[in-house]
Amino acid sequence: MPRRAAVAFILLTVLLDVVAMGLIIPVLPAMVVQFMAGDTPAAAAIYGIFGIAWAAMQFLFSPLAGALSDRFGRRPVVLISNFGLGLSYVLMALAPNLVWLFVGRIIAGITASSISAATAYIADVVTPEKRASSFGLIGVAFGLGFVLGPALGGVLGAVDLRLPFWTAAGLSFANAVYGLFVLPESLTPERRQSFLWRRANPVGSLILLRCHPELSGLSMVHFLYTLAHNVFPSVFVLYAVYRYGWEERTTGLVIAAYGLASILVQGFLVKPFVARFGERMAIMTGLCCAVLGFVMYGAASSGAMLWIAIPVMALCGLYGPASQGLMSHRVSPSEQGQLQGALSSIMGITGMVGPGVFTLTFAHFISPERSDSAYTPGAPFLVAAGLVVIAGILAWRVTRPATLDAAISPATPPLNT
Repeated sequence: MPRRAAVAFILLTVLLDVVAMGLIIPVLPAMVVQFMAGDTPAAAAIYGIFGIAWAAMQFLFSPLAGALSDRFGRRPVVLISNFGLGLSYVLMALAPNLVWLFVGRIIAGITASSISAATAYIADVVTPEKRASSFGLIGVAFGLGFVLGPALGGVLGAVDLRLPFWTAAGLSFANAVYGLFVLPESLTPERRQSFLWRRANPVGSLILLRCHPELSGLSMVHFLYTLAHNVFPSVFVLYAVYRYGWEERTTGLVIAAYGLASILVQGFLVKPFVARFGERMAIMTGLCCAVLGFVMYGAASSGAMLWIAIPVMALCGLYGPASQGLMSHRVSPSEQGQLQGALSSIMGITGMVGPGVFTLTFAHFISPERSDSAYTPGAPFLVAAGLVVIAGILAWRVTRPATLDAAISPATPPLNT
């Protein structure tokens, strides 16, 4: 199958997956608040536990999915993931209490592995020099999904909090049926590798990053950056409702606006920017914009100020495709799934740490016991900005051409400077 058609197929799969995930973003925190009888600080802590549990499942099962995709191909992993996600959304739609809601979230965490398999799929079908721009297209699919999903979820949630879950379930099942009949396999049999548990467990998958010294520093930058971005799924909806009095519809539209801005950055800016300035400058520019954006979010005393921060924050989208492109062409074709599993494990670790850090920070700084001087609703975003500052300092060091070139073989594509 032509590469362009294969990429289009997998991007549609990612889009449907992300729309389904985005649908429940505006309403899941609201359901937790509802089950907690409107106690926002307590709901923030409980919602943090939900986030930790989801990330723990990602940490445990993403490496397994990556290793299985290297052995059996990307297609079956994507299909199983989508069927599983559909079942999880049905369970959450029917949840009569927090326990059922929690179990549904656990299942979603276990089965939400199609994104890492999709990223490996892209690496299978495009040449190394085009991977950064192709990963940017995945970012476009993400952005479009987060435009459509949260906006629709906010509208549907205003009708009934459970309606977005049913819609997400329908999309996930439709995605699975689409993949079953249309999505081709990208990993040919001769490029597959045997399944080994030492590569399929979280610790084993992370060893891949240690086996390639040039990836160690980049993976630490990825860890800090991803940890910082956990502030959005952890507290943004609670923050916006608490500080600005927004309803689900408004928060959904704001998330959608950010998604639209991300589409513009990753769809139209990443490719020419990387071609003109290289991966390193794209990484540094994205990190700098992330710091500024987080500070603006945390300091926004009104909803109008937060809207101004959206285009600045969207420019951090330069970081992801450039970073993944830099890492992906430093491993072999048979290790792409393992690499994406390792990166998903890092996301799982940050997902276990981040919700606790940010929800507890939020709850602490809005507690009725806080003095006026200590009352800082935007504190979680300021903490995120600090994490990205550290990531930027490290990235500046580890992406120097001399640092990377000293760690790679002459056959490895050089850093685009």
